[in-house]
Amino acid sequence: MNQLLKKLRRYEIMIRKVANNHLQGDYQSIFKGAGLEFDDLRPYQYGDDVRTIEWKVSAKGHGTFVKTFREEKDQSVYFLLDISGSQDVGDVLRKKMDVSKEIAGVLTLAGIFEGSQVGLISFSDQKEKIILPGKGPKQGVKIIQAIFNHQNKSLKTDLKELFSFALNLIKKRSIIIVISDFIDEGYERPFKALAERHDLVAIQISDPKEAALPSLGIIPVYDKEEGRTTWVNTAFGSFSKKIADTFTSERTHLQNVCKKNQINYLGISTKDDIVLPLIELFKKRNRSMKRG
Repeated sequence: MNQLLKKLRRYEIMIRKVANNHLQGDYQSIFKGAGLEFDDLRPYQYGDDVRTIEWKVSAKGHGTFVKTFREEKDQSVYFLLDISGSQDVGDVLRKKMDVSKEIAGVLTLAGIFEGSQVGLISFSDQKEKIILPGKGPKQGVKIIQAIFNHQNKSLKTDLKELFSFALNLIKKRSIIIVISDFIDEGYERPFKALAERHDLVAIQISDPKEAALPSLGIIPVYDKEEGRTTWVNTAFGSFSKKIADTFTSERTHLQNVCKKNQINYLGISTKDDIVLPLIELFKKRNRSMKRG
């Protein structure tokens, strides 16, 4: 565990150093949220989040106004971590699950360092581990141990249930970071509802094998979530094309949902270094906060 913490801490320091060099003025928190307390009104500007429009004032006919916010001292950050069987894809030393846990661990340390209250919800098709938000090093170690030491109760996926559960549990406006491969269906409605109530970030983890399955002839494919093996002929071009098309369409669908609902989206492959993509995410969030 000590070696793991050192590795995560090294990543966290790299992210914070590079990010802080690009974040100016009052926006040096990499978890800078959309603001949690109402502060004032100002005229609408191009690029503002439409969810901040104050419709009652705007309806009076003197222009369109948006609400501005100041960040609450006790900001809460929740990690919604998908630990279902579909995450167990990739090379032996670096699967999607490994990348997901690394990201959750690094950002947990970053949140604790900045004084945020950090919480965790690990999920499959049921509640696996819940840690309510708290501050300080002990909270950070508690969450990291829960991320890396937990043994699954189930390997199936139910993102709809995860988002519905989070909606009922998290009452106070928070930053919610979802880390998942998003391989599921029917989750959009509670996902959008989370975005309406909270500052939502979606980090989608993928592996190159999901987009381009090599031609290996007839091979057994084991479905870890269902616990069964199916034999498929990967030599058929139509099979490989179907795999690639499904991967692309599902990814595009998620990106479109995020764009329409003001959700920050980040895609990370098992072949990526996690540091640079996370830095780009926080730089993007910083620019949007400056507009607001």
